[in-house]
Amino acid sequence: MWSDNETSEDLLGFKIHADLLIDVIKDDTVLPVTIGVFGDWGSGKSSILKIVYNELKGEDEDNLKDDTLVLFFNGWVFEGYDDAKAALLESIVEKFKEYEKLKAKITDIPVKLLKSVKWMRVLGLGFKKVILPTAAAYLTGRLSLIPFLLQEFSRFNAKDLAEKLSGDKAEDFLKEIIKKNDIEETTLIREFRNDFKTMIDKSEIKKLVVIIDDLDRCTQDRIIENLEAIKLFLNVEKTAFVIGADPRIVRHAIEHRYKTDDIENANDPDSRNKRIVSDYLEKLIQVPYNLPKLSDREVETYMTLLFCKKELNPNTFQKILDEFYKSRKTNRYGAFGFGNIQGIKDLLSETERTKLSESVSLIASLSSIITDGLNGNPRQIKRFLNTFTLRKRLVDVADIPNFKVDILVKLMVLEYSSLSLFKKIYEWQVSQSGEPKELAELEALAQASKKEDIKKNYSIEWASDKLIKWLTIEPKLSEKDLRDYFWISRDQLEKSISGSSLIPTHIRNICKELIDHGSGTILHNTVSKEVIGKLNSSDTEILLSLLEKELLKSADNDKLHKVFIELMSQKVTGSINSYTRIIRLVDHSKIPFSLHNDFKLAIPKNPEIESITKLFNSGSSIHKALNPKTKS
Repeated sequence: MWSDNETSEDLLGFKIHADLLIDVIKDDTVLPVTIGVFGDWGSGKSSILKIVYNELKGEDEDNLKDDTLVLFFNGWVFEGYDDAKAALLESIVEKFKEYEKLKAKITDIPVKLLKSVKWMRVLGLGFKKVILPTAAAYLTGRLSLIPFLLQEFSRFNAKDLAEKLSGDKAEDFLKEIIKKNDIEETTLIREFRNDFKTMIDKSEIKKLVVIIDDLDRCTQDRIIENLEAIKLFLNVEKTAFVIGADPRIVRHAIEHRYKTDDIENANDPDSRNKRIVSDYLEKLIQVPYNLPKLSDREVETYMTLLFCKKELNPNTFQKILDEFYKSRKTNRYGAFGFGNIQGIKDLLSETERTKLSESVSLIASLSSIITDGLNGNPRQIKRFLNTFTLRKRLVDVADIPNFKVDILVKLMVLEYSSLSLFKKIYEWQVSQSGEPKELAELEALAQASKKEDIKKNYSIEWASDKLIKWLTIEPKLSEKDLRDYFWISRDQLEKSISGSSLIPTHIRNICKELIDHGSGTILHNTVSKEVIGKLNSSDTEILLSLLEKELLKSADNDKLHKVFIELMSQKVTGSINSYTRIIRLVDHSKIPFSLHNDFKLAIPKNPEIESITKLFNSGSSIHKALNPKTKS
């Protein structure tokens, strides 16, 4: 099994990306700079940032390599703070204080900076979240959140202070304190920047590099707070900030901050809303660096190295890894496969060679469909292989005869990339002793490149380039008894691999927005802005799977039904098939009859929805509402 933690061990050949980022950081002429390392969930951003961090800081934690101070933060750490912006600023200042070499040089500047940060929290949050807890701590004798405010409070006795902090005049009292101390937010920003720059100059470091990972796991408000902290307070001379995030989530956070009601132009790249997002992002991120999706050969190399790491002892694996790094210098385009490993075959035992031979040869034959099915995503590949390993062990334990591992892998790729079609094959084979005739016909049509016939006889989903490739690649599944393979996968027929894995944050967010929609307009906007054109086929499949599970648990929830009706009316791929499965499984008597109006309004937008309405049991209230003249 393989862990899902970020690592500086480079099995992806990503050091070249890290080296490029380091080269930019070391160029003093471009400072100050903010670099955005952009990529999908699980694309390898964290590993690249770890490589950058380790290369810049050197081996000795107490020494400043090349007089460069490198700080690493996980953006998620600041999620629980009342003000993420202030938390980030405070954390960076505190890091300066930790270095013995810098303490004597920067003297009392950190104290001044930390005081400014505390005032920012007051200005940003108001009296209800800061002053009242502070006063409560003061009046009860406990430690205050903001100690320096107690100097102001100490002028009053407990009774008078309690009166000033209650009722409508409490905010006026706060404003009086702020006015007395001559504190304004613009003044704080200017003074903080000046003091921060002074601290860097007095510390005599040549460069401050701040790396922030997992920003895309934060809420929308926290993402913006962190970005604004960098731009407004920290972006001074000699600084470089490297931020790892999914650009879709960052854009979504900006859109959330600058909402518009431009529904008609939601998908127009030149619309006002899109321009605001692009302009804002360009001001915050000077150097955007988008990680490429792994190619077929890179996927083959990555999986080869994963299996080598699992099967070999650490010393032998390190030699193979060194051979991989060496080969990348002369051949960056080819796959580092089993043929390369043969060069050090004397280091491997017969058992190790056999294990690697079986695994790596399988990888080589199926890497292309694994690449397509898993979108060249390293995290999905690793989770896929973990699931595959567990199922392979189950095959061995169950002692299933004549079991073909390549067939298992091929079916798993479909399961991961298109769960609805995987379930369709399962349904076909159940009634046909494991050998569905439909699959044989699909393979024949795909081999003959008859896409139109596939669309006509089956569905448009089967006719996609990805599915055509899946159908035509070896091993062929027609005339194979698939019952054992679905028995091995039976745990996933209900929840899917992607459902049992960590769901990408942006899909969780969209799912929650859809389920919690407050009105039809909000629901329509969410689908048009956040689903259509934003999610790839794999993401859409995961989203539909999540929604499907929720509706299967709560068939009487009219809001969930309305989500599917909206998805179908806007012709989101797979939504009709997903809702059809639900209707065939749930108790129709629980479906609210009030939905008949939603169906009637949706059918003109997508006539295919009418086929759904014919599936309702004639005795159900929803059927009667849709067909008032029909007698049950």
